[in-house]
Amino acid sequence: MNHKKLVIIPTYNEKENIHDIVQAIIALHDGFEVLVIDDNSPDGTAALVKKQQDKHPGQVHLIQREGKLGLGTAYITGFKYALSHGYDYIFEMDADFSHNPKDLIRLYRVCAEGNYDMAIGSRYIKGVNVVNWPMGRVLMSFFASKYVQFITGIPIKDTTAGFKCYHRSVLEAINLDKIKFVGYAFQIEMKFRAWKLGFKIAEIPIIFTDRTRGTSKMSTHIFKEAVLGVIYMKIRSIFSPYKKFNQNE
Repeated sequence: MNHKKLVIIPTYNEKENIHDIVQAIIALHDGFEVLVIDDNSPDGTAALVKKQQDKHPGQVHLIQREGKLGLGTAYITGFKYALSHGYDYIFEMDADFSHNPKDLIRLYRVCAEGNYDMAIGSRYIKGVNVVNWPMGRVLMSFFASKYVQFITGIPIKDTTAGFKCYHRSVLEAINLDKIKFVGYAFQIEMKFRAWKLGFKIAEIPIIFTDRTRGTSKMSTHIFKEAVLGVIYMKIRSIFSPYKKFNQNE
């Protein structure tokens, strides 16, 4: 079956990377389309995407937002676009090559051929597969996932991972308008909700390589949001269990 596949890439000041990452995805020749959600980057990221649209009509898409509104809302904007345009598999991916574009094929095949609803590119399923991160950040990320597992009971090793494939049924079942988190907590809640709703989730090992160009968007606010957000998610799930939601209702 020829599935429609969309890779969502949120951007803010990614002019050093956006051309090459879009080219790398298109070069896979596996039917992947790209949707860039740009938060009004002052460095001209959107203009570079428009050039790619001219070069690859129908394969490269762009949504420009009025300001820096956050990772979580960018992905939700992309999810709604994907659902309304009939895509079967929807991917999350960073613009900075920390995720290897070739691994998109592996994520897709795990879902499409392995009968999984969601696939996660995991840094921690086989030890710690992170390149070029300072040890402090590696430890923070690793123990953040351990903390999430401890609080929620979720059987996922890399709970903050941002490299994922969803079957559209997962996104249709999650009430996207109820998700308000921005960074790590957004990534955690999407996995937590999918797990609570009974979807089949797979983790596959990837090698995560820190960006070599551009600037990281990580902040202490995003990390604090995750720490407190996990407790909030767990309590809410006890008193108000997650139920499947129909986006079309």
